[in-house]
Amino acid sequence: MLSISEVSVVAPTPLLDAFGAAGPAPELADRLQLFGQFVGSWDLAVTDLDAAGVPTCREGEWHFGWALAGRAVADVWICPRRTPDGGSPGEHGLSLRFYDPSIDAWRSTWMGPGRGVVRAFLGRPTADGIVLDGCFDGVDTRWSFSDITDSSFRWRHEQSVDDGHSWRLVQTFDARRR
Repeated sequence: MLSISEVSVVAPTPLLDAFGAAGPAPELADRLQLFGQFVGSWDLAVTDLDAAGVPTCREGEWHFGWALAGRAVADVWICPRRTPDGGSPGEHGLSLRFYDPSIDAWRSTWMGPGRGVVRAFLGRPTADGIVLDGCFDGVDTRWSFSDITDSSFRWRHEQSVDDGHSWRLVQTFDARRR
């Protein structure tokens, strides 16, 4: 039996081949463009803000792709970014997003295995971009995409503990397409 260090990934595994898709399912292509517009790789300037608003900045990466026979968009972000040899001391997060016509919204689930976190959101387009809303442990959480162009966008993580009357900025990503 091969050890993990003896295994090299040269070609897609059956799992990755079954998970990924070349493009959106034709019958869903228009709806899937809300998140499909991000398909590709992005460099990130990540800013975390502590409770006092003091920023800590790092570089990261974010990769979006079509998934599940073109019925969903998946993404993986890594912060800090991977090292040149492919190693990654940072956190990895995975989102799986799909449009649900029964509620005219996107279902989006984010998983962060490093901290054992799973978050389910509902997402909708807005005049400024996209907003995903969820509530976790009594804290309203809003993730938003704004200032979207073909080559850049801004992502914000905000929290409210007073039923949305006020919001505290927790984290931002400034993304640039590779």
